[in-house]
Amino acid sequence: MSLRDLPSVDRILGSSAGATLVESYGKARATDAIRKGVDALRSDVLQGADMPADPGASVLEFAHNMLKRPDPLRPCLNLTGTILHTNLGRAILPEEAVRAASDAMRNALALEFDLQGGGRGARDDHLRGLLRELTGAEDATVVNNNAAAVLLSLNTLAAGREAVVSRGELIEIGGAFRIPDIMARAGARLVEIGTTNRTHAKDYRASIGDATGAVLKVHTSNYRIEGFTHEVAAPELHQIAKAAGVPLLNDLGSGSLIDLSRYGMRREPTAAEAVTNADLVTFSGDKLLGGPQAGFIVGRADLIARINANPMKRAMRLDKIRIAALSAVLKLYLDPDRLTQRLPTLRMLARQQSEIVAQAQRLLPEVAGAMRGLGYDVRVTECESQVGSGALPTDTLPSAGLALTGVSGSAPDDIATLLRGLPVPVIGHISGGALILDLRALDEDDALVSALAGIAR
Repeated sequence: MSLRDLPSVDRILGSSAGATLVESYGKARATDAIRKGVDALRSDVLQGADMPADPGASVLEFAHNMLKRPDPLRPCLNLTGTILHTNLGRAILPEEAVRAASDAMRNALALEFDLQGGGRGARDDHLRGLLRELTGAEDATVVNNNAAAVLLSLNTLAAGREAVVSRGELIEIGGAFRIPDIMARAGARLVEIGTTNRTHAKDYRASIGDATGAVLKVHTSNYRIEGFTHEVAAPELHQIAKAAGVPLLNDLGSGSLIDLSRYGMRREPTAAEAVTNADLVTFSGDKLLGGPQAGFIVGRADLIARINANPMKRAMRLDKIRIAALSAVLKLYLDPDRLTQRLPTLRMLARQQSEIVAQAQRLLPEVAGAMRGLGYDVRVTECESQVGSGALPTDTLPSAGLALTGVSGSAPDDIATLLRGLPVPVIGHISGGALILDLRALDEDDALVSALAGIAR
């Protein structure tokens, strides 16, 4: 067979298989993929390859493989041991939030419409009452993440003025959120006081003056400075700022609405506690709170009113889908006794190691069976989970999982690559010469069994 036997793009499109491709992917994409398939086959033949017996089928196979590429944004199993994994989307939302978001997507909502008066409403009103009740704050507003909450608050309070902060609290979170940079973008002039490990009340008093727009306290949620240290606690700092007539902004970072020590974790200040010792408090919605991405600003009503009047606020507001999901999550906190059953993040944090060990033992035969044909061994192992997303960075939770090993030194990486390539990717972490699948965040055994069935397929 020669190049004369290459079928035309129109001929392949007119076949029944071509029609199926068009039905599945649309005419434009199907035509482009078939044209590329014809070009690739022509190039192969010109380079000496044999023309296949059925060129049209070969082109269609090429086009189908090109078009069916898996979407990289697809569900996967987070068995890394990091519950709130930033790269894996952080918090898994409760069913109540999923339903609320789904309803918001399907329907028109009274998002900024006053159903009683018939006039325009405010979208934050759907969350203000809940946040006030849960934190005790005079008022509240919401933006698209906590970085935005800090940026907007600083811009409102201290644009063109000074913002005082301890050197030990000039944090960096992620790859781009650095407190000095955020201050500069907010238009505030950074005044750093004290030293990396010790800042005293006298440092604040000496630095606050007529040019001061705000005092900023940053909760160092993603690291710890230990040893010869000192910081000014929020209650004392609030009194210093109040005496000087300057607002105190307390950024909690991850933030929490409940005391996590009841679940065996380090005690972190709750948003309600922080509100009593600050003029404004900012914290995240998608970390310890267990909701969708959002940034909360709660505190004095007059300052919240100023923030809402800031033109930047519109660029940072939430859409109806996240407002609906957030409302559903916040309502769960009104019934704290059932939170661990209804909120996935807290359920994962609260799991006991004995329960996870039992799960690992149940799954061992299934996982070993899936991996045995590839020459890999599987055993139950104890491990340590972490919260993630900068929350409680030095604290770990006793956990358990499955350790996958092989003879080759590259086995852990090879197994990790294999599991990431499954239709439902399974993501673990490599430690001690093994790929560890930490099961703390695995709610259902069948989810892992079904995912591993992709190996055989």
